[in-house]
Amino acid sequence: MVLPPHPPAMVTRRRLLLAAAGVLSLPAVPALAQAGWPDRPIRLIVPYGAGTSTDIMTRVVAPHMSATLGEPIVVENRVGASGAVGSEVVAKSAPDGHTLLMGAVASHSVIVSLMPNLPYDPMRDFTHIALVTNAPNLLVVHPQVPARTLPEFMAWVRQQRGGVPYASAGNGTSSHLAGELLKLRTGTPLEHVPYRSGAQAVTDVIAGQVPMLVYQVTAVLQFVREGKLRALATTSNQRLPWTPDVPTVEEQGVPEFDVAAWHGLFGPANLPPQITNAVYNALRAALNDPQTRPRLTEQGLVPVAMPPAEFRSFLASDIAKWREVVRVADIRVD
Repeated sequence: MVLPPHPPAMVTRRRLLLAAAGVLSLPAVPALAQAGWPDRPIRLIVPYGAGTSTDIMTRVVAPHMSATLGEPIVVENRVGASGAVGSEVVAKSAPDGHTLLMGAVASHSVIVSLMPNLPYDPMRDFTHIALVTNAPNLLVVHPQVPARTLPEFMAWVRQQRGGVPYASAGNGTSSHLAGELLKLRTGTPLEHVPYRSGAQAVTDVIAGQVPMLVYQVTAVLQFVREGKLRALATTSNQRLPWTPDVPTVEEQGVPEFDVAAWHGLFGPANLPPQITNAVYNALRAALNDPQTRPRLTEQGLVPVAMPPAEFRSFLASDIAKWREVVRVADIRVD
C-alpha cells in the first residue's frame, strides 16, 4: 500500500521526533538547515597533535559527517596540557553548533584528578554528544620474561627482590593508570617508569630495558606477531578481534578491571538538543559507513557511537573510577 504524502509541516515534525529518538541518522539535518544551522564550516578541535590516535580517528570520520551535515568540517589541532588547552577553547565557545571537540579519556576523565586548577568541568561545561571509539590495550612483556599468563607473571614479579618496573607512555596516561590499577587490584609490587612517548616505551620493552608495558593494541600488535613482545592479557572487558586468543585481565582472576583509552565528541554546554541529535546522527552514520568503519578498525579502534545521555553517565562513572585510582596510588603529574 502506498501511503499519501505528509504535509511539509508533518514531515519536519516527524523527522525531528525520529531523529531525537535515535531512529534516523540523516533526516534531522534538512529541518535544521532550514532553521539556519549549519550556515558555515564547523570547527572540530582535536586537543592533541597530528598523528595521534585522536587526530587520525577524527580525520577519518569528519569527511563523512561533513557530507551528512552539508557544511565543511575543519579539523584543528590545539595541543597542550594533556588536552586541556584545546578543550578549554570549546568549553568557552558559543553553543551554536559550529565549534565541537574530539576529546579523550585524558582530557575529560583522568585530568580531573590530576589537574586541580583545570579551567573547565568535563560534566558542567560541555554537551556530551557521543562516545565515539574505544582504543583497547594489551599487557605485553619482553619474551625473556618467564610467564605466558597473567597469574604466572604476577607470581614471577613477587619473586623479584624490590619488585619489577613497568613502562608507560607518561604520567597520567591510560597505560600508566592501567599499571597502577593492576597493582592495586593484585598487590603486585610494580614500579612505574614513565616515558615521554609511547613509542619510546615500546622500544625499551622490546630491547629488554623494562619487562612490561600496557599500551594500545595497534602500537604493539606487529611486535607481538613478530615475537618481539608477548601478549599476556587484554585490559578491556572483552577479548579483542585482533588477538582473540589473548584472555582478558578479568578472565585471569582480577575482578573489575576494564581499561581502554576512549574518544568522545563534545560541544559547549547548552548546545540545543536538535543540533546535538543531528551531530550524533551524522557521527553514527559515519561509524556505520562500510568504507569508514574498516579504516578505524585498522587503527585498533572499536567504533561505539554511544548516544548522548548514556555517554554522560559513562563519563561520570569513568571520572569516579580514575579519581579513586589516582588517590590511592598517589599519582602526580610533572
